[in-house]
Amino acid sequence: MTALISMTNVTKSYGDQQVVKNVNLTINAGQILGLVGPNGAGKTTCLQALLGLTGFDGNIDVLGYNPKVEREKMLSEVAYISDVAVLPKWLKVEQALTYMAGVHPNFNRDKAESFLAKTNIQLKSRIKTLSKGMVTQLHLALILAVDAKVLVLDEPTLGLDILTRRQFYNHLLEDFYSEEKCIVVTTHQIEEIEHILTDVAFIQEGKVVLSASTDNIRDRFKMVAVTEDQLESAQQLEPLVTNKFMGLTTMLFDNAKENELQLLGNISSPSLADIFVGVMSKEAC
Repeated sequence: MTALISMTNVTKSYGDQQVVKNVNLTINAGQILGLVGPNGAGKTTCLQALLGLTGFDGNIDVLGYNPKVEREKMLSEVAYISDVAVLPKWLKVEQALTYMAGVHPNFNRDKAESFLAKTNIQLKSRIKTLSKGMVTQLHLALILAVDAKVLVLDEPTLGLDILTRRQFYNHLLEDFYSEEKCIVVTTHQIEEIEHILTDVAFIQEGKVVLSASTDNIRDRFKMVAVTEDQLESAQQLEPLVTNKFMGLTTMLFDNAKENELQLLGNISSPSLADIFVGVMSKEAC
């Protein structure tokens, strides 16, 4: 596999407060990595370091570029959508396209207009007349038309309704993703993107506590609906999380032997959201 992004021992401090702690991540072509953590975990700071927007200790390589000293060259092949989609309100949509064509050598106006034709955004409309969801769609159109090799998304659908969020990610897969590119997306709501992720990294208090492919993670963790007579035996296997609801007890296990779990009750594959809660709970102890 071809590594497009490499972060080695990346650390960021503000005064005495260390907000990113020795982060090591490698993101290969074809991967969609979800950087998942609670608010304040260090997700955005990691992305800012990756994009050369803030200083850091350690090493970062993006497509062979050092974002500290080669940011301008790097951004010709890297695209970014932040958690706050802001464009000048007086600007018309067609003017935004013209501006992008003038400042970015890889911008394809025809591709942007083709994408916008799938929406109800009119080229003559001013930004101030667009809803938040439409502004996000416009941002996506501008980014997709750049045809970057690396796409960085920081909570891109924050505050949008569920229909707009689904449309956003569907367009992302249909119009951007390929095996030659990679996507890094941060979120604290993993349930809305877990179906598109190939890999995840859980981050808490600036430290990556788990990083693996989604397939490996789902093989590693198991959810068991434990029968009443097996509760004591199940506790001895040290579940990460125990939930009780309407007389049913479910437990999440990490790397437990399947033959032992079969004696406790019905085994199922947990969602990434379930695993995230379990890992975060364990790290907080």
